[in-house]
Amino acid sequence: MTKSEVRQEIRRRKAACSAEERALLSRQVTAKLVATPQWQHAHTVLLYHSLPDEVATHDLITEALSAGKRVLLPVVVGDDLELRFLPTPDALREGAFHILEPTGAPITDYAAIDLAVIPGVAFTPDGRRLGRGRGYYDRLLAHFPQSLSSSLSPSLKAKRALRGLPLGHPCPMRGGITPMPTGLRRPGGEPSPYLIGLCWHFQLLADLPTEPHDLTVHAVIA
Repeated sequence: MTKSEVRQEIRRRKAACSAEERALLSRQVTAKLVATPQWQHAHTVLLYHSLPDEVATHDLITEALSAGKRVLLPVVVGDDLELRFLPTPDALREGAFHILEPTGAPITDYAAIDLAVIPGVAFTPDGRRLGRGRGYYDRLLAHFPQSLSSSLSPSLKAKRALRGLPLGHPCPMRGGITPMPTGLRRPGGEPSPYLIGLCWHFQLLADLPTEPHDLTVHAVIA
């Protein structure tokens, strides 16, 4: 399957899932996220203000702010994403693609981010990501310290080959947390920043078509 075909298939799967089902699945996914040590220990977190076809994060943003976390959200500026600080849940205005965006000044201290929560059209258990095709997150994450390329190590390629599943086949795991092995660690043991992809279980595929510029995440929660 090509990237376009994968995106079309995921759109079909989303359409087959009611708004109520997606809301329930979103609560389950975000509950797994907040139970992780990466979330619990993070001071500065990059989140996204979800669209209707993404794992819902509106309540997650409010929960993060209530917990005293410093929340950053992306803002579309031309062909790139800027990160801006969100002081309160209502400090938002509608921006590009009808996404609510914070109005604060841009933040470029990417190394200060402890945890980045990344949306995607589809993910693989080993951390590869397929976006909407505009490259916004690929360009943003390229600025992060120790960003991970989709050029996987031989060991990860071998693990994927052992699954024996064709490209685009639904991953047999219906949900959970799938860590991606990585040697990129903070002194306390975590990568900087730690990248977690969020998706519904039907967006987690055994394989995806990727290119060298496509970046990966350290773990996927579905």
